Amino acid sequence: MRRRRRPPPIPQQPKPPGGEKVKVGALHVGAINDAGYNQAHHDGLIAMTEALPNVELIEAENVPESADAERVMENMIQQGAKVIFPQSFGYLDPALNVAEKHPDVVFMHPAGFKLAPNLGTYWGNNFEAMYLAGIAAGKATTSNKLGFVTAFPIPNILASVNAFQLGARSVNPDVTTTLVLNNAWVDPAKEASAVNALADAGIDVVTGIVDSPVTLVKTAEERGIKSVGFHSDALQQFAPTGWLTGVAYTWGPLYTRLVQSALDKSWKSEHLRGGIESDFLTLAPYGPAVDADTQKLIEDAKAKIISGDLNIFAGPILDNTGVEKIAAGQAGGIELLDTTDWLVEGVIGQTQ
Repeated sequence: MRRRRRPPPIPQQPKPPGGEKVKVGALHVGAINDAGYNQAHHDGLIAMTEALPNVELIEAENVPESADAERVMENMIQQGAKVIFPQSFGYLDPALNVAEKHPDVVFMHPAGFKLAPNLGTYWGNNFEAMYLAGIAAGKATTSNKLGFVTAFPIPNILASVNAFQLGARSVNPDVTTTLVLNNAWVDPAKEASAVNALADAGIDVVTGIVDSPVTLVKTAEERGIKSVGFHSDALQQFAPTGWLTGVAYTWGPLYTRLVQSALDKSWKSEHLRGGIESDFLTLAPYGPAVDADTQKLIEDAKAKIISGDLNIFAGPILDNTGVEKIAAGQAGGIELLDTTDWLVEGVIGQTQ
């Protein structure tokens, strides 16, 4: 009786470097090619996947800050996502809802102010970089009038507005900053209207914190005034003449550490913050309007911030109604990203 030959074993597929594929989800409130907020996060995620080749990235663009965000996160979890980055301020409560249902999934939210056992937050101390950009603006202005366009008066935004004004005032004591709130993270029509109104009022340097500052810097360039960017240094291409510098986020190294910590179970829920000394917050390259002397002023101030010799919010500091907010001998620190509800002396507030 002939023995049946056993079939040859099925060849095993080689495992990807670092083990089995791990899925990471990310929600974006806008387009990932916006040269702003969403692109900076997307570029960071791509850098993370290059550093961790066992990670498979699932991204969703243009997700509303509503129950739709919960549905997108649930779908990502059904696909196997073990780490999720809900990357917009308005995703915080939806993420907390989903996190409660899925305690085995890690959530990391940008600039949030609430925690859960499996949800942490992260952000760069943008007010340090904005202070340095303010120096460039304060030296560049000839009218002593600066403009700042943003969506909502949330703490980390107001801290950045205040730091921008303080940085400008450190080199130009006569400078003021007009703040325009337009109630939208993405609204090119409102953004263009705001810059045009500021230019009509004699303001000759504008900056802002909106998701895609392309309209801000392009409109400023068209009006012949200078601009300071935010989120991504990709903005510089839109203002070849008036560009000064910008706040630029390089999220890749941080995302790599966060995902790796989730995989090796060392991750913990916390408010993670880093400043100009970190590897995820920097200044964008200088434009032609920033001379060598101004660059040295900025670099010296940066070194002093890192060493602790310069505290941006050292008292006495008054708000724009004359009330003392920080007394002499005291100083505000990184907590201002989560607590600021006032505008510093010299800032003029408007609502569009």
